[in-house]
Amino acid sequence: MRQLSFIKPGVLEWHDVPRPGVTADTDAIVRPVAVARCDLDLCIATGTGTGTRVFPGPFALGHEAVAVVADAGDAAGVLPGEMVVVPFQLSCGRCDHCRRGLTNSCSAFPPRAAFGLKPSSGIEFGGAVSEAMRIPFADHMLIKIPHGVDPLGIASMADNLPDAWRAVAPQLAAWPGARVLVCGGWAQSIGLYAAGLAASLGASDVLYLDDDLQRRTIAEKMGARAEPLALGDRDSAEKFEIVVDASGNQEALRFAIASTAPNGALTVVSMYFGEVTPLPLERMYAKSMSFANARIHARTMIPPVLAHCAAGHFHAEHVTSRVMRFSDAPEGFLDPGPKIVFQNDWSI
Repeated sequence: MRQLSFIKPGVLEWHDVPRPGVTADTDAIVRPVAVARCDLDLCIATGTGTGTRVFPGPFALGHEAVAVVADAGDAAGVLPGEMVVVPFQLSCGRCDHCRRGLTNSCSAFPPRAAFGLKPSSGIEFGGAVSEAMRIPFADHMLIKIPHGVDPLGIASMADNLPDAWRAVAPQLAAWPGARVLVCGGWAQSIGLYAAGLAASLGASDVLYLDDDLQRRTIAEKMGARAEPLALGDRDSAEKFEIVVDASGNQEALRFAIASTAPNGALTVVSMYFGEVTPLPLERMYAKSMSFANARIHARTMIPPVLAHCAAGHFHAEHVTSRVMRFSDAPEGFLDPGPKIVFQNDWSI
């Protein structure tokens, strides 16, 4: 079958690989129908935005998938023809970590096991831009999509959407009506999703800062105030109870820390690849702010944000800059973004 592989920055190729089959009664085989390019995928595909970090190819690319079930074992919990979200991290649902909701560190798989990201765990689990994917522990992994929800609209549900949700939804539940600041940039779509979700969840004010005009326009469409980040001309006198750093910029991170109100919460959704990222810990301690810098527990976070979107409270498709065919994926992964969604145009 065909599968998109990353070879080196700027070079993506179609490879023929063995078609997966059901090997356990809890397995399912799914056919991706809509695949979104994760913010990290753009950096991998172009070789930019990762500092000195090198992602060695070849490996299957793509990990944000909405798919239709093609085949399933007797205990897979899904039936052929059902539309599902495929969480990008692999988890079993049975170990102590999974039962606690810590699905990014399942004991049944190597650390950081994920589809489309072989360098993270050292194991190839296949990628989403392919004719088929084998999903182990499908009874736990796969999340059925409510009838009538457009797969293209929620194509990023496997990773970037729940990553944004965890940065604003629990915080607004604990502090209803709080003010929210999002510093946009490196994690392009996550920052935009966070701003839009915050507005849809009742934040009293959402300020989105980004030097990119296209992203500011999208943020305004989703209910946020949008201004240039313009760090050289901006001070941190304005304080926010909830802050999201999607910038990937150490100077912007320092600004985000300074802009967090006493007892506020800052969540980092961008990635910092340097060995050391300086933090003003004394100042952070003095104002009792919370600081979260951790990988998403995707399987745990998907159901609430999927329900929020399915109810019509949030329209993730506003962040999508282009919808392209699977056939155009080798070029499409290099598009600057912010969010590319690939629609399966293959006859299988």
